[in-house]
Amino acid sequence: MATRHQARAAVVGLLYAYDLGNEDISKFFEDILEEKKIRNKQREFSANLFKGTVDNLNVVDEAIKQHLKDWDFDELGKIERAILRLAAYEIVVDKNNKSIVINEAIELAKELADDKSHQFINGVLDAIGKE
Repeated sequence: MATRHQARAAVVGLLYAYDLGNEDISKFFEDILEEKKIRNKQREFSANLFKGTVDNLNVVDEAIKQHLKDWDFDELGKIERAILRLAAYEIVVDKNNKSIVINEAIELAKELADDKSHQFINGVLDAIGKE
């Protein structure tokens, strides 16, 4: 059975594909989750996160942009942006536990992004969480 961490990792991959211009990725959502063995409650969790993030992209992106210091949003790496979007959605819109969300985002960054990305992501999300 998949964990919430694995579900979030799958959503980051979907958001990454969406950001690359594959706006039809939602058509393949079920197949992708099945391939990753994300089922039942974790599938529902993933679906809510992905749909919620995409539906609230303007709010999420604005929250991120407000807390970027010396960075241009459009120059962020695609994986970093996907992780930030997911976590910002969970903090700002879904009102999930900030500590858990930030920790998960840091772990995802360590697994999927550049070496120092986790520090950058931690700083941005910490600032968002303090609002």
